[in-house]
Amino acid sequence: MNDANSDTDPEGGAEAPAVAVVLDVLPNGRPEEGRSRFDNDPVAYALSVEPFRLLELDLNPDVKVTIGDRVAFDPADEAVRRSRIVDFEDLSGAARSELEYAVEEVIDEDERRFVDFFNDAQAITTRLHALNLLPGIGKKLRNDILDERKRGPFESFNDLDERISGLHRPREVLVERIMEELRDEDLKYRIFAREA
Repeated sequence: MNDANSDTDPEGGAEAPAVAVVLDVLPNGRPEEGRSRFDNDPVAYALSVEPFRLLELDLNPDVKVTIGDRVAFDPADEAVRRSRIVDFEDLSGAARSELEYAVEEVIDEDERRFVDFFNDAQAITTRLHALNLLPGIGKKLRNDILDERKRGPFESFNDLDERISGLHRPREVLVERIMEELRDEDLKYRIFAREA
């Protein structure tokens, strides 16, 4: 596990507080290894919003959060004492079952960011475009998207759906790709989720 608070602002300025969606809360912490007792501080599993990462958060005992809450954390915040990046396999069963709902919620709340992926995606190599990493997008759909965005940027998922014949449910295509990136640590290319 890696410390999630080690990111720095690429502009060289102060680091913005990270925001995460709570997927599960263990109010008594994780069980002690080899024991059935719980006597640890509370722990939460969460999904950071940008970039997508799976986190384990050590919470202060007086903090009350529930599934679906958003938490901001930085060194000055007293709610989250420490955060670590974890793999999908490290999540609790409840956190795994909430993950897709959390991804959908983040996309819905920041639709512009995800529509702009279709507006701004570029080639990764001379033979692979970022759009081709999305499920169901082959050469023809990619070229249709590239041609249509020259006429004007896409404004919404509905706009994408209306202007690109054959691209059905662009929001769900993104959810599927993000889930794949969060589950599969061996992916060669990542668009939305940072590696653990």
